[in-house]
Amino acid sequence: MSVQIQRRLFTVSEYNKMAEAGILPERGVELINGEIINMSPIGIRHNAMVSKLNRFLVEQVGQNALVFPQCAFMASEFTQPEPDLALAKFRSDYYVNAMLRSTDLFLLIEVSDTTFNYDNKVKRDLYAAVGVSEYWVVDLNKQKVHTYWDSQEGSYQNSRVYKKGETLYAQQLDLTLQTDWLWTW
Repeated sequence: MSVQIQRRLFTVSEYNKMAEAGILPERGVELINGEIINMSPIGIRHNAMVSKLNRFLVEQVGQNALVFPQCAFMASEFTQPEPDLALAKFRSDYYVNAMLRSTDLFLLIEVSDTTFNYDNKVKRDLYAAVGVSEYWVVDLNKQKVHTYWDSQEGSYQNSRVYKKGETLYAQQLDLTLQTDWLWTW
């Protein structure tokens, strides 16, 4: 006789209650499809790129959007990912009384040092499924930016990979980025 093992999936509400009670660490985990997932440790290059992009984005979007570094959003009842950068619709209260949702987002960015396959497949599919309109993966190792936009029926309809020397354009915001700048320290 074999025993069927069942997983216990957590809701976003349960996950946040565990975090508030101190059961979960403040950083390093996220809720994906009901499962608590350990995130890869943040390395020096990853941290530097997130900081560099954060500063650039804040300067570029001004009052047209809010930039949230490493901020969780409620993707579904069972999913609360924590992308490296989120650009959301501007609100004067900075969402103090409401968790970000996919409908609030213009763009999500993941900076990938050791997690490219996860970011470029699992996260991409997850973000498309919940209606995030645009998603970028900054690949630190190959110095490329993978962009996805126009999520319909659970998948992105368009994609493009930008290499050094190209100009990247955001789809919903008046935002351009020279890719050479990304790799210049």
